[in-house]
Amino acid sequence: MPTFDRETGVYEYKANHVLPIVFACILCLSLAMHIYQNTRYRFWKITFWMFWGSLVYVIGWILRAISSYNTQHTDLYIAATIFIYAAPPIFSASAYNLLGRIMHYIPMFAWLNPNRTIYFFVYIGIIVEGLTAAGGARIATAVERPEIYRTGATLIAVSVILQCIVELFLVGIVATLHRQCAARGMLPRNLRFVFYTLYGTSTLVLARCLYRAVEALYTIDPPHISCNDTCQYFQRHEWLLYAFDAAPMVLFTFWINLMHPGRYLPRDKTRYLDFDGVTERMGPGWLDSRSKFETFVDPLDLAGMMKKNKHHTKYWEEPGRWPACEEVFTLGTASNVKGRSEGPMKTESEAEGVV
Repeated sequence: MPTFDRETGVYEYKANHVLPIVFACILCLSLAMHIYQNTRYRFWKITFWMFWGSLVYVIGWILRAISSYNTQHTDLYIAATIFIYAAPPIFSASAYNLLGRIMHYIPMFAWLNPNRTIYFFVYIGIIVEGLTAAGGARIATAVERPEIYRTGATLIAVSVILQCIVELFLVGIVATLHRQCAARGMLPRNLRFVFYTLYGTSTLVLARCLYRAVEALYTIDPPHISCNDTCQYFQRHEWLLYAFDAAPMVLFTFWINLMHPGRYLPRDKTRYLDFDGVTERMGPGWLDSRSKFETFVDPLDLAGMMKKNKHHTKYWEEPGRWPACEEVFTLGTASNVKGRSEGPMKTESEAEGVV
């Protein structure tokens, strides 16, 4: 059995008892807001991951609070570490899902099947989660076993760097869609707000990833073994965890609450924005001639790109076939709230009068 310092235990510092409880309470408030808004806007399919990530993060900080009073209990420390590391990639999954809903809303600019957007990013997300969990567990259990500690730190570094790359890729896609919409005069207020939300939340995720990457690279060795001043600073100062991990993620959750996408985008994925940037139509939804298996294996439709014949139907090029909505999110007259109708359909002659 490893021996720990009687005062600090598994930590390299005297763990704070209050801050984990404070963050757990704040996150519980945010979690309650997510549940309320997801239910109010009937947006669970799109923002479920915010609920799940918040729940995982709350559990992590509750375990951290308990662990701070039981510093000799290794299993508690391991569990808290894994939950705290695991939550941010889950938060990112909500952004990936939101990107898919944006592509349904502006299908003419979608560069992959919107129904498979979440799966495309989840392929990578599963790797990130696996590396994170494995690395966190190894670091937490590597007392007096430097080779295991180094492996864990390396896995953490790889996972957060990979998450940084994925997040930058996401920002690049959002920026491309933003630019295309602006160039075609298809940037109404509701869509603009959703783009800003993704820019902001991605910035917070990147800030947290950079901190975790630098921390992992500087603390590749366990305490007291080839650990320079910078390494020791990271390992012995708890405030860094709260300032650069907890705080950005708390801001992330509240940002989504304050600008909940259920206020700005339709819950019905067959509803799309017409080329005039105001009219919304009820189309057939994304139509892909391939089998479900093929869309999972090749969400980017690379085979179609190589043949210069992509497998989806460009239904938005025939707006006359699809009825226009009387109440629209572009003007703030439509709503996902139950009891407040998303609006009846207009006749084609009425729709042509919309500017």
